[in-house]
Amino acid sequence: MLKILTPMMRIIEVPMLALQRKIGINRLAWAFLLPNLVLFGLFAFLPVILNVFYAMTGGDNVLLADRPDVGMRNFAQLLDCSNHFDPNSCREDKFWRAVWNTIWFVVLQVGFMVGFALLTALILNRDIRARGFFRSVFFFPVLLSPVVVALVWKWILQREGVLNAFLDWTGAGGINWLVDAQWAFGWSVFISVWAHMGFYTLILLAGLQAIPRDVYDAALMDRASAWRTFRRITLPLLSPTMLVVLILALIKGVQTFDEIYAFTGGGPGTATTFIIQYIYERGFAGAPRLFGLAAAASLLVAGVLVVLTLVQLRISKENADG
Repeated sequence: MLKILTPMMRIIEVPMLALQRKIGINRLAWAFLLPNLVLFGLFAFLPVILNVFYAMTGGDNVLLADRPDVGMRNFAQLLDCSNHFDPNSCREDKFWRAVWNTIWFVVLQVGFMVGFALLTALILNRDIRARGFFRSVFFFPVLLSPVVVALVWKWILQREGVLNAFLDWTGAGGINWLVDAQWAFGWSVFISVWAHMGFYTLILLAGLQAIPRDVYDAALMDRASAWRTFRRITLPLLSPTMLVVLILALIKGVQTFDEIYAFTGGGPGTATTFIIQYIYERGFAGAPRLFGLAAAASLLVAGVLVVLTLVQLRISKENADG
C-alpha cells in the first residue's frame, strides 16, 4: 500500500510546494480552507442573502426578477396585531398561534428535558451496575430519525394503537390522544423530551466527570450532606455546561418541526402548529405560495436565535470573568 501512496503523495507535493513559494507559508492555510469556504458560502450565506430579498418582495413567483418590491410590508403583516396575546386580533392569526405554541412548547420541553437530563446524568455518574448499558439505552433515541420517532409514537397513541389496546384490556377505556388538543400538545412535549434527552444527558455527564474528585472527598471529610454537596459543589462547577445545554435546547426547541409534523401534522386544529411549520406551509405547502411572508417569518426566527446566542456568549463571558 505504501508503494502506491508514496508516488501519489509526491505528485501532489509538487504543486503544493509551488503554491507555497508563490503565496507564502502563512497564506497556505487559506488554500486548504478555500473549498470549504466556497461550499459554506454557497449553501449557507447565499441562501440567507436571498431570503432577505424574498422577504422584501411579494407575489407567488419564484424568480426574484418577477417579484414586485413591497419593502417591509411582509413584516408589517406578520406583526399587525391589536393584542399580541390574542391571536384572533392579529391579521396573520396563524402566525401568532404558532408563536405562542412554540413559546409554551419551548418552556415545557426545555424545562423537563434539562431537568430529566441532569437527574439522569447524576444517576449514570454514580458507580452502578451495568452503567455502560444504561448510558447506551438513554442515548439510543437520539440515533433514531425524527420521522421514525414520530411514526412509532403515532402507532402507539392512535385510537386503535398499542396504548389504547392496553387501556381497553385493563378496563380503563381508550382515549383519543391525538384528537384532543391538550393531550396532543402534551404528548408532543413528551416525545420531544424522550427523543433528545439522551444527547443533553451525555453532555452533562461529561461535565460531571470533569469535576475534580478531590472536592467531593473534601466535602465527605467535612460530613456535608448529599443535598449540600450538590448545591454548593456540583451545581456551581457544572453551571458552564448547564448553560451550554440550556442554550442548545432552546435553539433546538424553537426549530422543532419534523417529528411533530410527522406526529400530528400540526393538529388537531392548530394545537401543535409551531413556527417552523408555519414557515413551511406558507412558503411551500400552501396555495398560493407566499415566499415573501415565509421569508419574513424565518428572518424573525433567525433574529430570536441570534439573541439567544448572544445571551449565551454574554453569560459565558461574565462567568469566565467572574
